[in-house]
Amino acid sequence: MEHFQTIQVRLEEPILFVRFHRPEAKNTINDLLIQECHRALDRIDEKITVLVLEGSPEYFCFGADFDGMRDASLGTGQGKTSNPEPLYLLWQRLATGPFVSIAHVRGQANAGGIGFVAASDIVIAEEKARFSLSELLFGLLPACVLPFLIRRIGHQKAGYMTLMTQPVSAGQASDWGLVDAFDTDSESLLRKHLLRLRRLSKSSVTRYKNYQAGLGNFLQESKNTAVAANLETFSDRKNLEGIIRYVETGRFPWES
Repeated sequence: MEHFQTIQVRLEEPILFVRFHRPEAKNTINDLLIQECHRALDRIDEKITVLVLEGSPEYFCFGADFDGMRDASLGTGQGKTSNPEPLYLLWQRLATGPFVSIAHVRGQANAGGIGFVAASDIVIAEEKARFSLSELLFGLLPACVLPFLIRRIGHQKAGYMTLMTQPVSAGQASDWGLVDAFDTDSESLLRKHLLRLRRLSKSSVTRYKNYQAGLGNFLQESKNTAVAANLETFSDRKNLEGIIRYVETGRFPWES
């Protein structure tokens, strides 16, 4: 198996496990993580029917790497996700690819982390998991997340999560349709799901996913608008200054 820096990959045919592994950065998203996830998916062959995405017990994925963005903005590092299209395309692969994608969420899923959740076919969560969109607190928009989230829970609930910016419990997320199943022991819950999913053939999974994708083209139709809105808000100098101040002082943009 290929060595990766930001993810850990384990193959148990017909299941591929991909675990976000940036413990120093709350499993936040940078360019390298996106590239490595694409490379891991490129390795999925005709034998792989299930992809499981996981994080750590504390953080599934906490969204954009603000520390990296700050370093890139100041010219001291390479952390900024300058082009959102590869991330959007990665989520599209989870939603439409010829495999069952499962997000196994423990701890916190925030901002871009919700994109991985909403793009997955099945979402399994630990009861203590929390789901949030914090972008508006920094003048940003969850632009690329929203098409996937709207597809899962509808415009109204996606808008509520966007505007309120506060964490939602696994129970509430389940009521809204973001989470399919949750339990105090999500590991056992995941195993039970995988026991069933192992029985599916590659051909039947591929046929089903192709059929689902053919029912509507909402994700593809939304891509250009979502990518453009993301670029606009993340390139706004005032927003970047607020992010840099938050990284350096811990103060939110509205705090004097």
